[in-house]
Amino acid sequence: MIQSYKQKLQLEDQYDTIIIGSGMGALAAGALLSKEGQKVLILERHYTPGGFTHVFKRKGYEWDVGIHYIGEVSRPNSALRKMFDYISDGKLQWADMGEVYDRIIIGDRSYDLVKGVKNFRDKMVSYFPDESKAIDQYIDLVFQVSKSAGKFYMDKALPNLASRIIGGRMRKAFYKFSDQTTYGILRSLTENEELIKVLSAQYGDYGLPPKQSSFAMHASVVKHYFHGGSFPIGGSAEIVNTVDPVIESASGTILISAEVDKIIIENNTAKGVRMKDGKTFMAKTIISGAGIYNTYEKMISNSVSEKHGLRDHLQKLKPSVAHGCLYIGLKGSPEELQLPKTNLWIYPGDLDHDSCVRRYAEDISQPFPVVYISFPAAKDPSWSERYPGRSTIDIITLLPYEIFQQWEGTRWMKRGDDYKALKEKISQRLLEHLFDHQPHLRDHIDHYELSTPLTTQNFVNYKNGEIYGIDHTPSRFRQKFLRPRTPIKGLYLTGQDVVTAGIGGALFAGLITASAITGVNFMKKIFA
Repeated sequence: MIQSYKQKLQLEDQYDTIIIGSGMGALAAGALLSKEGQKVLILERHYTPGGFTHVFKRKGYEWDVGIHYIGEVSRPNSALRKMFDYISDGKLQWADMGEVYDRIIIGDRSYDLVKGVKNFRDKMVSYFPDESKAIDQYIDLVFQVSKSAGKFYMDKALPNLASRIIGGRMRKAFYKFSDQTTYGILRSLTENEELIKVLSAQYGDYGLPPKQSSFAMHASVVKHYFHGGSFPIGGSAEIVNTVDPVIESASGTILISAEVDKIIIENNTAKGVRMKDGKTFMAKTIISGAGIYNTYEKMISNSVSEKHGLRDHLQKLKPSVAHGCLYIGLKGSPEELQLPKTNLWIYPGDLDHDSCVRRYAEDISQPFPVVYISFPAAKDPSWSERYPGRSTIDIITLLPYEIFQQWEGTRWMKRGDDYKALKEKISQRLLEHLFDHQPHLRDHIDHYELSTPLTTQNFVNYKNGEIYGIDHTPSRFRQKFLRPRTPIKGLYLTGQDVVTAGIGGALFAGLITASAITGVNFMKKIFA
């Protein structure tokens, strides 16, 4: 049954803008449009809002499903912090993770990624003293990508005619980097494969190993964390909790358990949405934050899709990697258990990243190509006030969708004994990685459960349980249709498919979508 997220249910038949989905891009667009006086309706099919920013609770614990750390927000004047402050009216607060945000563990070797560009550079040179020139060139290239990205993404907000006239010039500098793979760029700087493996070790943040990923995507993640990582105080649910009042202040509403069946299109103009229960809501503008696959394959009629070749567009894309997350609850506070704030990235020591992924994809009994361990209870200073005497840990790895495909169509929590047995086997392997690095925690585990690609498919509604929308290959950035405007009047897209993976990418997507709709230069407004 459709419900309001927080306020008393007050539904109207007509809104200024309807937004499908309540992920970061949708929330950002909704808040920005609300601040411009629009009455916004956000429709979320799940029973809790937030997309990958939502939390779930079980057995007296709480876990953040998608946010493990965010860069840039520790600096009050950074673009990301300014945007978060604007859409939350300054209510969203952040806790810094400290000097070492990521620890890269390759076999029996360990490398710390430290906060501050100079500190990062000096630390890398201390590990690789003969590679100082390559490290300096690498950092310089990361900043060059960042500088070129501004115009590339500004072009996405332009009207189609303006983009055709001046967009080519705005995209040109960015293409110089986005057209090349991460490995290709790094190999041009150094022959040291260990250094390449360390510098590309955050590939889990966007899902593609270095020989497949676009260097532009890699560089945006690296720069994002140059000034360290932060975590939302109160957990990632605070994002929805602080943005929702901004939407409510303009008489907007977030609805949960509200699944959209179809977008109503008449004379090539989006008019509203029809819900699964048959109810309709109308608006002059419709935004889909549900992902380009869901939008073009499920929510638009075949005739409209064929008219504009929308499904042909999808043939040029590939869903990103699927994953599993082991959610762990422990008896004992983060202090008692001596949990670190630093994330651990764990890799096999024998092969390069791409070879590790390929080996594992062919046989999942082989070593995990990447294991990421996050300690959210230690990162959130409010945790022990909310959950005294308890702690949580998340462990993430790649899990091919295909190995779970035989259970497609089964119900969550009722997928059978074979499914449970496979999950348990994977869970035990992941726990051993944790105990390898935190052996004292072995006797403190109180609860654990593993999400699979089917879990993601069920709750986030991505077709193959993908975590990052569409793959961030070089060709992805050449697809001009990945922009807010669609060929259908009044229908817009937002979210990580429009910009890039992650909270920062989705947040910025919300901004450029709102700019495309209103013509308002929100960057200028936010930084005024």
